[in-house]
Amino acid sequence: MYCVQCEQSNKGGCAVKIGSCGKTAEVADLQDVLLRVMLGVSSYADRAAAHGARDNAVDAFTSHAWFTKLTNVNFDVARFVDLIAQALSMRERARSLAESSGADLGDMPEPALWHPGATPAQLAEAAPVASIQRFMDRDGPTVVGLRNLVLFGLKGTAAYAEHARALGTHEPDISAAFHRLSAFLAGDPTDVDALLGAALAVGSLNLRVMEMLDSANTGRFGHPEPALVRMTPKAGKAILVSGHDIGDLEAILKQTADKGINVYTHGELLPANAYPGLKKYSHLVGNYGGAWQDQQSDFDAFPGAIVMTSNCLINPEIKGYGNRIFTAGPVGWSGLPHIADHDFSPVIACALAQPGFAADIGEVTIPIGFARNAVMTVADTLLGMIRSGEVKNLFLIGGCDGARPGRNYFHDLALATPQDSLILTLGCGKFRFNREDLGDINGVPRVLDVGQCNDAYSAIQVAVTVAGALGVGVNDLPLHYAISWFEQKATAVLLTMLHLGLRKIHLGPTLPQFLTPEVLDVLVEKFDIRPTGKADEDLERMLEAT
Repeated sequence: MYCVQCEQSNKGGCAVKIGSCGKTAEVADLQDVLLRVMLGVSSYADRAAAHGARDNAVDAFTSHAWFTKLTNVNFDVARFVDLIAQALSMRERARSLAESSGADLGDMPEPALWHPGATPAQLAEAAPVASIQRFMDRDGPTVVGLRNLVLFGLKGTAAYAEHARALGTHEPDISAAFHRLSAFLAGDPTDVDALLGAALAVGSLNLRVMEMLDSANTGRFGHPEPALVRMTPKAGKAILVSGHDIGDLEAILKQTADKGINVYTHGELLPANAYPGLKKYSHLVGNYGGAWQDQQSDFDAFPGAIVMTSNCLINPEIKGYGNRIFTAGPVGWSGLPHIADHDFSPVIACALAQPGFAADIGEVTIPIGFARNAVMTVADTLLGMIRSGEVKNLFLIGGCDGARPGRNYFHDLALATPQDSLILTLGCGKFRFNREDLGDINGVPRVLDVGQCNDAYSAIQVAVTVAGALGVGVNDLPLHYAISWFEQKATAVLLTMLHLGLRKIHLGPTLPQFLTPEVLDVLVEKFDIRPTGKADEDLERMLEAT
């Protein structure tokens, strides 16, 4: 086991029996094997696409398989053994497709030809060949670090693509671009400029994927609307839905109609309470708990059934609620019941068997629903406040939260921002300060909750629109970025921001270990990335640049 893909990995990387996230060495090794085989799948799919041949089954499996390898998604050994078998079958399917299309298959990279075996013992023996670190001595930290930047950005992009596919939306051209970048990695490239170009290409692709996902969400559920969401429980039986999958939440709401069960969102599903297509369900009563890293205390105290729909699962065995938590989509934990067909009747039965909340707890609400469409409806007001000087600065403070010390930085920064500034926030990083009352400017809340991490697309569109209306470039806006980094979706969003030319991004609280000092030097030099320091000092530097 060797893993450096998230902010909480051990110093020097997780190279132990159980990583910081709870992933065992066996699972980590199987994930490496699956990834190496998937690079081979894309190598063939890319050759086929170049000749106009595509296979939706290969594309669908690709986004799902890549998603399972993100931090805190799937910890189930048996599922990965099965996924590897499926991946080998998909690789053969892609090979046949490429061959029949007339593609030249004479110089395929190692992942296209590698055979790791099928049994757990064979896969364990093959795992060292798939390790991301195996070329460190040969290729050096700059090349390996940039390779990992591309790799983990692709993981995040695949996750967003899988969210869209779960809602029935996909684009063959996007899948073809994903295969092309994956095939590039399959050849273990060493050219620094080519790797940087690939990283920015991932950012470009992720922008297209986030736009596709935004269209899937708004097309099915309507545009988010500003709303006050309840953050305290109501009396009654209860189901808690966590993760990112709004489609699963809708299925649960439909299947629990008239059953006397209240449904709550958790973590990244908080913004779901702003969608008209979901608000219409009266038994969607609000949000319970905070960000993903608080789930063990949140889930332990929740007196009902729990569904983890996409990612950010933490070991459910420590607190003993494994008898009432279910997984769905790419999520897995050995021994937990998995909902594979959107039939949530076992969850409903579990909720009815649990005590539920005995009484209402005093209502506490927070404002949400300030996605791009909502902000654009008041664009004239916002632009007027900027032109008049009533709003002097805009801050984008958000991203992935985490459990390690130092993340109070984002809370402290938000509270220290001047009263004549607005804060756009998204992702679970907003839980650091979204219950704080920071006031308003002419009735506009100072904290504008844009949505989930994938709603970075909304924040980008707001920035681009405001800059265009003011006749300046985005980097000329009094807009400052403080991005809470944790895992691979954040990597994809960061690469999108770099692709768009955004500069002076404060990134923290600690940087991922795959961003080696050599790679960080490259990013600082070329993109003016700024590792976060002390909140007050960073704020002063931001304001001086206005």
